[in-house]
This record gives sequence, structure tokens and C-alpha cells, in this order.
Amino acid sequence: MLNKRADKLELIRIAEAVALEKSIDKELIIESMENGIAKAAKSKFGSENEIKVEIDRESGDIGIFRILKIVEKPENSNQEITLRDAIKLNENNNEKKIGDDVLQPLPSFDFGRIAAQTAKQVISFNVREAERERQYNDFKDKIDSILSGIVKRLEFGNVIVDLGRTEAIIQKNEMIPRENIKPGDRIKAYCLDVRREPRGQQIFLSRAHPKFMEKLFIQEVPEIYDGLIEIKSSSRDPGSRAKICVKAIDTSLDPVGACVGMRGSRVQAVVNELQGEKIDIVNWSEDPAVIVANALSPAEVQRVNVDQEARKLDVILTDDNLSKAIGRRGQNVRLATKLMNYEINIMTDQEDSERRQIEFKEKTDNFVKNLELDETLGQLLVAEGYSSIDDIKDSKTDDLIKIEGIEEDTAKELIDRAKEFYQKDQEEIANKIKDLGLENELIKHKGLTPGMLVTLGEQNILTLNDFADLASDELTGGYDVVKGERVRIKGYLEDFALSKKEADDLIMSARDIIYQD
Repeated sequence: MLNKRADKLELIRIAEAVALEKSIDKELIIESMENGIAKAAKSKFGSENEIKVEIDRESGDIGIFRILKIVEKPENSNQEITLRDAIKLNENNNEKKIGDDVLQPLPSFDFGRIAAQTAKQVISFNVREAERERQYNDFKDKIDSILSGIVKRLEFGNVIVDLGRTEAIIQKNEMIPRENIKPGDRIKAYCLDVRREPRGQQIFLSRAHPKFMEKLFIQEVPEIYDGLIEIKSSSRDPGSRAKICVKAIDTSLDPVGACVGMRGSRVQAVVNELQGEKIDIVNWSEDPAVIVANALSPAEVQRVNVDQEARKLDVILTDDNLSKAIGRRGQNVRLATKLMNYEINIMTDQEDSERRQIEFKEKTDNFVKNLELDETLGQLLVAEGYSSIDDIKDSKTDDLIKIEGIEEDTAKELIDRAKEFYQKDQEEIANKIKDLGLENELIKHKGLTPGMLVTLGEQNILTLNDFADLASDELTGGYDVVKGERVRIKGYLEDFALSKKEADDLIMSARDIIYQD
């Protein structure tokens, strides 16, 4: 019974024990008990009563009170009281006035089964919530670090890890494929996120994230830990292959050699933790051409055409090295692309030559047809670096007369024809956009030119929703491997020299607009 002294002291001992076990403030446990008893008291004295419970922190004495408001004329005796009756309750209420609350003592009572269960539920809920808040506060600063624990159980492919005072989860898609993990195994993982969740685990770990590999290298390579070597980037195909790009801050060091270690001891320790994942260590350089040549190893690169503005790399190599550079199912070039954040086009010398010839002819034909030039003059302009009619429209007479064979009158005529074509072309494009029926929100989308809009409309991409559903590869094009054969996939906006990053930004901004609406 709650009115016995032994039971009263037992309450305090229970609060202390739970606080110690759960690493929660003892005061919070006692407050939870007060709330639980108050809810049980409502069941006893009626739900219309507002109940307050006070537990003495030293003796464990429990005071149960009804909260009453002082009014002139009480209408509900369970909630209101006159000032005179309030003073009769307690002399300390002398200073009270109309509108204040007073406490009316209620008799102690024996908990029935229902009331006891109600109190227990309230206490358990409050303790659980306090424990979750403590877990969040303890681990929120451990994001972006490696945590170690014991595998507690497996749930639908997810792994529950015991970190000591709490549990974390490694979701199925954050595991290394085909990894054999059993309850009781000690496991390391990267702390991906810590967030407040109403149910389930709050700490999310990953063994598939590239950062997990980076943190393992920091543990194994003292030079990285000390800041003498910097990890620039990394990419992974978990359980199969990975690449990591490193730069020596101290130029006297060999960053690749330091990461490999004596007889491969350092990199092997990381490989073992990643279940045998093959790791390519790439030396960083200011020159993207050098990095891509290192990243596509073991393929030997002949030359690289770099477009830094569009973040594109055309890598030219021999037929013998083509399959090495692409890798099994495109893995090697895919990892190199993620590592560098550049779009990488792999091609043979013959393909590069054919591509250049096609581009040269297309540009020449454009000048010949639309500016009414003879083929020789068109070829001369392309050879001098003029790629489009816009280039000629925006150029100055002095620039054009520097080209051998072009006089001042010819230069002026070229610029006038280019401006006239541009004006006519813009009018035709505007009419075409109208005829295609493009949605106004898509037309106004920042970054899409009138020419791009016409091309999208011709592909039946008419609304911002249609555009947001696209992938960047559908806009920029690229290569894919189909049944072992490398196939060129043309993008909708490929002719507009759109980089993969620009395509990603256009699509993501469209999605942001849609989700905000």
C-alpha cells in the first residue's frame, strides 16, 4: 500500500535505481511517478478533477491534491472554491485572491488493478521518452564518426547494433552486399545520422557510405590523422571496388605509398574491414587530365580533352585499353566519375576523330545554310574557333578581319547576317513554343533557353512536372553498356552543351518548386 513507510521509501529507491540504469535524472523519474499517480487518482476520484501529486524527495511521502480555482460563486465543487473555504483549507491561503489556485488534500487510496496499470503506463512512457532524449543528446555530436558495437539482432535485413547504453540501426541498403553478419559479432560503422524519432532507433549507421572508408583510412594512416595527407574525395561500389583520391600537404611525402603502407599493411586493414573490397588509391593533381589518367588505371590514357567550365572530360585511348577503362559493367568509369565530379566520356582515337569531323561538318553546314556562305568561308570560320552563329553575332569587326582572307566589308556583312538570323530565329522559336503548348511555369524556369524549350516540347515534355521527372542523363546523354556493348545514348539537350551538374541543378530546382507548391 502507498501509505506504508516501506512502500514510500521503495518509491525513492526505485527512482534512484531507474535513473542510474537509464542514465536519466532522478528528478525526471520522480516527476514521471507523480504524473502516473495523478492519472491513477483521476480514475479514483473522477476525471473531471484536476489532480496534482507531490512526492517528498527525502521521505517518499505522497501528497495527493485536487486543484481548485478561487471564485466568488462556485458552480462546480470539483473545480472551484470560495476564498473563505480556501482559507479554511490552509492558513497559508490568506494571501490568495480571486482567480488563484489552491490545493485541496485528498485521502490516500489503494491502487486498483486498472489504476495501477495506468500509473505504470504513464511512468514507462515518460521514462522511455527521457531515455530517447538522452540518447539523442549523447550521440548527436557523433555524426560523421565511426562507432563500434555488438550485433544484437537482425530484423528484415536491417542490423540492430548495441552501442552500450543504446541501440543503433544499419538499414539493409547501408550494408555491404553479401556480408555475413550474425548476432554477437562486433561491428564498426559510420554514423550517418542521429535524429529524433517517435518510435524505433534514432541512430543510423552505414557500412556502405564512402565516408566509412575515409574514416578507416584516417584510423590506419597516421599521416592523414596528423593532417600531412588530405583525402580529397572517394567513391565506392560497396563490397566490390572503391577509389580514394589523396593529396600530400607535406610535399616530401608520397601520399599513395603512405596509404598503402609497408607491404600493403595499411590498405589491407581497410580492405579486410570492407569485406575484401578492392581499393584504388589515386594521387591528386591540380590538372583534371592527370587525375582521370590515374583514376582509370590500369587503362593507359593517350590524351584527355578538358572542358572545365562544363566539367566534362573526353578520355581518348586505344581499343586495347577501352574495356579496362570502362571496367566490368561500367564500374571503373562510373567510380572515376563520382570521384572527380566530372562527366567522363571514354572513346577511342578513331571515335574521337570521327566525332571531331562530324562536329566540324555540322558547324560548317550551319554557317553555309543560315548565313548563305560558301563552304570554304564556313570551314575557315569553324577552323578559327567560331562554333555558332551567336559567336559571330557577338564578335567585333576587328576580330574577324584578323582571319586571313576576310576583309572589313565581309566582316561587317557576316555580323549583320548573324544578327538578322538571330532575330528571325528568336521569333520562330517563340511561335513554336506557343504552338507546342508548353506550360508557362516550364517556360519561365530559370536556366532553360528558348531553344531548349522547343527541344523539350518536341519530346512532349510540356510541364514542370514532366521536366522534374527526368534524370540528368536523359538531358545530357552519355554511354551505357548493353549486353556487353557500349552504346551511345543521346540526351534531349545534348546539343546545348549542358554539363551534368547544370542538368542536375535544373532538375532539382524544378523539384523544389513543385514540392513547395
